[in-house]
Amino acid sequence: MDLLLWRHAEAEDGIPDIKRKLTPRGEKQAQQMAAWLKTHAPENLRIVASPARRCQQTVQALDLSFETDPRLAPGNSVNDLLAAIDWPEGGDAKHHPVLVVGHQPTLGRTAALLLSGSEAYWSIKKGSVWWFSNKTRLNETQTVLRAVVAAEMV
Repeated sequence: MDLLLWRHAEAEDGIPDIKRKLTPRGEKQAQQMAAWLKTHAPENLRIVASPARRCQQTVQALDLSFETDPRLAPGNSVNDLLAAIDWPEGGDAKHHPVLVVGHQPTLGRTAALLLSGSEAYWSIKKGSVWWFSNKTRLNETQTVLRAVVAAEMV
């Protein structure tokens, strides 16, 4: 199963946090990354986004259908994120690739857990995608980092 973590693009400051919208720069970041994802992301991609406005705007740049899951909202845990997507099993859509559009620090903590086995405060840059693959080899589950792509690099 492939897992792509996409941090929302740059957003305005403000309160309430859940209603913060993308800046013009953030809109450009979202469009750039969406174009890259359309070219490079795996087929049959399940897309799940935080209900926060900035994540909704980021994922809408893809112009593809997506789910909104409150377990991806700001302040939720790595366990919430993994439960929302049923990683690594994938539930009924076993082995379907998943794109999560979410927030720091949850995305960074998830990346750390997947690669090192424990949560840590790793930073994922706004608008960036980290792409992981999970596979079983010799009866051992392995997670591989396939790509890290920043919006301004595409």
